[in-house]
Amino acid sequence: MKQPWIHNAKTDWWFILSPPFLVLLIIFLFQQQIQGLENHYSFYTWLFLIVFVDVAHVYSTLFKTYFVKGEIQKNKLLYLGIPAVSWILGIILFQFGSLTFWSVLALVAVFHFIRQQYGFMRIYARFEPNNWSKKIDEVAVYSATIYPMLYWFKTPRAFTWFVNNEFSWFEKLPDYVGFITAVYIVILVAWIVKTFSDAFKRKGINIPKTALIGGTFLSWYFGIVYFNNDLLFTFLNVVSHGIPYIALIYIREIQQKENNTLNGMQIFKSVSGIFLFIGVILGFAFLEEFLWETLVWNEHFSLNVILSEKWFQFLVPLLVVPQLTHYLLDGFIWRKPKKVS
Repeated sequence: MKQPWIHNAKTDWWFILSPPFLVLLIIFLFQQQIQGLENHYSFYTWLFLIVFVDVAHVYSTLFKTYFVKGEIQKNKLLYLGIPAVSWILGIILFQFGSLTFWSVLALVAVFHFIRQQYGFMRIYARFEPNNWSKKIDEVAVYSATIYPMLYWFKTPRAFTWFVNNEFSWFEKLPDYVGFITAVYIVILVAWIVKTFSDAFKRKGINIPKTALIGGTFLSWYFGIVYFNNDLLFTFLNVVSHGIPYIALIYIREIQQKENNTLNGMQIFKSVSGIFLFIGVILGFAFLEEFLWETLVWNEHFSLNVILSEKWFQFLVPLLVVPQLTHYLLDGFIWRKPKKVS
């Protein structure tokens, strides 16, 4: 059967599909050594995973939006309005307390991470009919991501999404872990049976879609439910989300675009252009984290800049604008344009 690769088998596998499998393999082979890295070189694990992958993937969105020549002119309200709304919304949320602010942002981030997996699944299922088989794939993706989060809400974990106690308001809910675990297992078994049934009927298997869903089950389950470790959660969560997103942006918006000369992206198409592309997003990511560290956190390095806490209600929402803009814009920029009849 025809495989629905985004670029080609090699590129898709290494940069979009393999991250959760490779990270899990590394964790199982070198778990003790990885923990040693965290204990002795926490600055470098933070720099690579948080700054150069997680934050960097946020700025890769620029190459689909603000960096594309004429794109802002097409929809000024969207591209100029969302950053403004993000800041105003952040300021309003901060008035209810910093925990409320970070809790809401964490839930928005979780939704964004879940929808990315669903989006990739839809891309890899684009040649398939909209039937019960595709519906099971959709349910499987949501089950693979939502179950670990619901488990996290009711079971103490040794890691956070942003800050401590960000999901504490779920603790008052009745204990539902046993019920959702049973539902999760049923959905997983149904998806596996359906996948083998489809392979038998079609005499072939949709390799990238199956790998994408399988990798989602593995990375979210082991990252959140099985392992209760901050670094291992970050390693699986960040790499499995950030690397595929960056790859998708480069493939779709630079490599495959036919009008790159007109939209200003031609310079990024060569081998040196790839490094330039990476350098740009890493530069923006480091600049943002430099501001966070020096003005707010002071965890990994500090310039002894002391600000009054009254400024935090404006500063913290401002620093969050790129991230929240990325989350909100993603709900618009990947939609297919409506066909004109």
